[in-house]
Amino acid sequence: MARTIGSFGPKTLEAIRKAGVRLIFEHGYEAMSLRQLAAEVGIQVGSLYNHISTKQELLFDLVQDHINDLLRELDLALEGRTDPADQLRAFVAFHVTYHMSRKREVFIANSELRSLESKNYDAVVSLRGAYEQRLARILADGVSEGAFEVVDIQVATFAILALLTGLCTWYRPGGRLTKEAIIAAHEKLVLSGVASPALAGQARKGGKRPRGVAVG
Repeated sequence: MARTIGSFGPKTLEAIRKAGVRLIFEHGYEAMSLRQLAAEVGIQVGSLYNHISTKQELLFDLVQDHINDLLRELDLALEGRTDPADQLRAFVAFHVTYHMSRKREVFIANSELRSLESKNYDAVVSLRGAYEQRLARILADGVSEGAFEVVDIQVATFAILALLTGLCTWYRPGGRLTKEAIIAAHEKLVLSGVASPALAGQARKGGKRPRGVAVG
């Protein structure tokens, strides 16, 4: 993405991106015009082209940066964790926390995927696939160790992601439950859903919890 030369270039670009997120979230990509975007930032329409080439470029950059942030921050959340159950808890906690705080970006990345041109669409789908594979590997490792029982890794991956991302449709700050309670609820749903029944039952009876077993 091109930027103007000078100290205010990066600040103006950041203002354009923030305004773009808000306007696309509120009105949709197709309905948002560059004239509207420029007015929101307080610059002339022609000045936009010092920072972005096209509206499509802006959308692609917003979605791509969102997923790159998601991947980078997930890897940090998983760093140093080797036990599949511990990794899955960390994944759930990260995903829920991130999606609570980045609802607009998440909405745009999902709802405006259809608005991306073919090349940009393929690049974003590839990045999304990399994120999905992080979860799929955790589930596969848990199955391999006997901690998880999963009929189909891909189906389980999509189902868990749909469950966790679904909170974007109903979560509101200041609601009945704290963020910690919401995270704990999702952890219990996910972990109990994939735990090996035999090992989970053993843990419920008061036996020693085997390595990797996920119990609520």
